[in-house]
Amino acid sequence: MISVTEAKQMIINHLPERKTTVLPLSEAAGLVTSSDVIAGTDIPGFPQSSMDGYALKFEDKDLPLEISGEMAAGTTVALHIKSGQASRIFTGAPLPEGADTVVMQEKVTVENNRLVIHDENLSLGLNVRLKGSEVKQSAVAMAAGTVLSPAAIGFLAGIGKDKVEVYHPPVVAVILTGNELQDPGNELVFGQVYEANSYQLKAALEKAGVKEIHIFRAEDDPETLQQILEQALEVSDMVLLNGGVSVGDYDFVTQAAKHCGIEEKFHKIRQKPGKPLFFGTRKEKLVFGLPGNPSSSLTCFYEYVLPAVEQLSGLRNSVQKLSAVAIHDYTKPVGLTHFLKAFYEEGTVTPLHAQESYRLHSFAQANCFLVLPEESTGCKKGDAVEIHLLPV
Repeated sequence: MISVTEAKQMIINHLPERKTTVLPLSEAAGLVTSSDVIAGTDIPGFPQSSMDGYALKFEDKDLPLEISGEMAAGTTVALHIKSGQASRIFTGAPLPEGADTVVMQEKVTVENNRLVIHDENLSLGLNVRLKGSEVKQSAVAMAAGTVLSPAAIGFLAGIGKDKVEVYHPPVVAVILTGNELQDPGNELVFGQVYEANSYQLKAALEKAGVKEIHIFRAEDDPETLQQILEQALEVSDMVLLNGGVSVGDYDFVTQAAKHCGIEEKFHKIRQKPGKPLFFGTRKEKLVFGLPGNPSSSLTCFYEYVLPAVEQLSGLRNSVQKLSAVAIHDYTKPVGLTHFLKAFYEEGTVTPLHAQESYRLHSFAQANCFLVLPEESTGCKKGDAVEIHLLPV
């Protein structure tokens, strides 16, 4: 067995190069730009009013002005004003040629087509969006490594981009093993349990931005598992095998992995839950063998799989490490790192009930792991402890 730290470093050391792709902007939300986005034109492409009001030459602000023409948003015909004139203008409209300032409509009076300004704070260029003030042509509009949030998507659309180059999230295959598994919604017969791992892993992968997920089912049979594992490797960048990684008579994952040419990097970590975690590679393909117990499986996902997914996607690790104050005592033997399902709030952390590896009820209420290193004997109430805040 290896330590938690050794296992995480080994996974990092075997991550392949990130893949890139060009996607329509409508399909890129949540992904990460893989190259700088260069502006193709000035935005805005002309001096533009930011208010409904009147456009004028600033030097004429103290004069009664003749109202000449009107500029609305979307107009394609230019207008020119002379000294002593002003033009009615609306938000988003181009400034008339000769104008340099816009006065708000609330700060003027109009009588007999003559405009009088009542704005002591009016300044040159007020309420005008200058050409290129959002972004200038040929400038870097968005740097590589930017997460495409809704605002980032809107910004790129606003500068005329309909496509963007991004890091391609890994395609992930999930293989469920175990003859005892029954689909939710069906009646259980003696010896069966409801299958939960595909549901929780698919949800967690989707939250991490993975767009393509394949779900496979395999009976507890070595040849069947090998065939399905081979299929999964063909269609994915990463395979998550669930169950069958222990040492029981029906645990065939490591055997199937070996027959499929997967090179084992480690099998078993000094931790609880999730000790029998398997990790291997076949060329640039990553293979994780997760424990079948749902709580163990999800713990290993957050601690080992998710960081790999996010690294390949260009994302920062969303599992945040913090320090918190333990609310009560917890005792453990030396030898294994413990990841306790826990709840963090206002600087304190409370280990939850039902820490057994098969139980998800407490996990459903948890927002973090309380992490107790393998050399520790636990924690006391009031101790500062490490927690891993989960992206729940």
